[in-house]
Amino acid sequence: MRYDLHIHSKYSLDGLIEPEIIVKTAENQGLSGIAVTDHHTIRGGLETKKFAPEDLEVIVGSEIGTERGEVIGLFLSEEIVSHRLVEVVDEIREQDGLVVLPHPFDQLRGTGIQPTKEDAKLADCVETFNSRCLRDSYNEKARIYAERHSLHGSAGSDAHFAREIGNASVDISSGNLRKDLLKGNFTILGRKSSFINLGLTEIVKTWRKTVPR
Repeated sequence: MRYDLHIHSKYSLDGLIEPEIIVKTAENQGLSGIAVTDHHTIRGGLETKKFAPEDLEVIVGSEIGTERGEVIGLFLSEEIVSHRLVEVVDEIREQDGLVVLPHPFDQLRGTGIQPTKEDAKLADCVETFNSRCLRDSYNEKARIYAERHSLHGSAGSDAHFAREIGNASVDISSGNLRKDLLKGNFTILGRKSSFINLGLTEIVKTWRKTVPR
């Protein structure tokens, strides 16, 4: 059972994918589940669930910017209001959600947290494979950090375009994603996205800032 745990829909400022297209693409890629993690909103996940068949699990999530960098909350039911790291973590856990540190060492993008030893207690998982990390060393540093601090990994395509969905995933066998993530009972699969996708994402973000919403 394969899950891509980091996807952006049109409800992210830098995203364009319609929720229905996310579902169709995930099915075509043979995924068992996806996490829709739009920037600062759970709306994409909620909308995507409406189109999902019974055999495709949709995890509602959000990628929230904080004063330290971005944090992903999975299994959310309400919007995260704060933008202070500790408060964001508290809000996620109050919803019984999981806290994931996405692309923490990607210096090219510079949006992830540069976690310290003390930060390990704030996280449930570390994204140890992100398809948009163009340098292997970034994912490797995340893997080493997770291992050093007894945290388990996570993986996601960080898709902003449909063609990226499924580029990274966790492969579980028990049928209980939450349990397997916390216990580390999974295999990470992944391939890197084209650098062209990152450039196009910046173009989309700039364009959407100029379009009335």
